[in-house]
Amino acid sequence: MNSQTAPPGLVLDIADLRILDQLQRDASLSNQALAALVHVSPPTCLRRIKRLQEAGLIERQIAVLSLEKMAATLGHGLTAITEITLDRQGAEQLEAFETRAVQDAAVQQCYRVSPGPDFVLVVHVRDMPAYLALAQRLFTSDANVRNVKAFFSVKRSKFEPNLPLAQ
Repeated sequence: MNSQTAPPGLVLDIADLRILDQLQRDASLSNQALAALVHVSPPTCLRRIKRLQEAGLIERQIAVLSLEKMAATLGHGLTAITEITLDRQGAEQLEAFETRAVQDAAVQQCYRVSPGPDFVLVVHVRDMPAYLALAQRLFTSDANVRNVKAFFSVKRSKFEPNLPLAQ
């Protein structure tokens, strides 16, 4: 099943929404703890999670690292929000750039946007030389990239990957 598309006819009830909401907050909860928080039995909770995963609503479970605390061992790094405008915006050219961008480990987020630039990328690299290498890989070596505008983050005030779920 395509993880991008939920099956037709999938209906989410309040228990499903509570499970999804809690998993967004802390996916490390045991099944028993999660079941207690959402007021369902542990077997029901496990069955629902499996159904939500199979439907592609839960893409993956990850750990969100603290950028500030990791800086003590890895350095602060450099985060850039980058606008990319292509010279030619045909479907084939858009797809080709997007494919290259999402395959690069430094690209944390990639959005096709409209109006304005064609793409907005959020990238994180170790330092400015690493950003220059990224720019060479993704922007300079592609003759179809017309304009690049980078904004370098000086402080991240909020990072919240949760989707708001109606309760």
